[in-house]
Amino acid sequence: MTTPVIDLKDVSLRLGEGASSVQVLKHVTLTVEHGQSTAIIGPSGSGKSTLLMVIAGLERVDGGAVTVAGERIDRLKEDHVAAFRGRTIGIVFQSFHLIPNMTALENVAVPLELAGHDDPFGVAENELAAVGLANRLTHYPGALSGGEQQRVAIARALAPQPAIMIADEPTGNLDQATGRQIADLLFTTAQERGTTLVLVTHDPTLAARCDKQVPMRSGRLDPAPAEEAVKA
Repeated sequence: MTTPVIDLKDVSLRLGEGASSVQVLKHVTLTVEHGQSTAIIGPSGSGKSTLLMVIAGLERVDGGAVTVAGERIDRLKEDHVAAFRGRTIGIVFQSFHLIPNMTALENVAVPLELAGHDDPFGVAENELAAVGLANRLTHYPGALSGGEQQRVAIARALAPQPAIMIADEPTGNLDQATGRQIADLLFTTAQERGTTLVLVTHDPTLAARCDKQVPMRSGRLDPAPAEEAVKA
């Protein structure tokens, strides 16, 4: 039996303090196999994005075990988690999170420079070409369409050659046609590179393209049928 690339056991997380605190994740257990595409689905406020952030090491759990690519990241210090994330996990957000005063090329090169890569701009140029933006290298985010900005974000996430790609509503800010193109890019690239893809989505069409759907409701994995959770 192969070891899952993502293995969460009995994970719980409470956010906030005192009377305003909320139990966001409640005893969540989840495994994702290497190269598998997984959609985390369910109604707003169910804990989907928080679960994604736990996998990325951006939220610290209160209880349980979080093992990613063989590393118990819940036991690591913050700086070690950041270094691990930089080389292992690529992240794509709904709102792109590009640096506005940097060109597309500079945005993609940033994580590589921080990691001490030998040729950050050469790799960044290749990654932008791979997502169809070879002629947009010197454009700033404000001069790019939403779909182009998301392509830059995908190139940035892929540049360090991560084993895992996580995406939080990657098509949420895009029109239907552009969203479909971005989805095609995500799935094709993940398949070509053998990258494990985990995404949060409200889009049933996008979720249906994944190998596995993980429904959530009220901080727990939901035993209800996946198609019901997507509609909720």
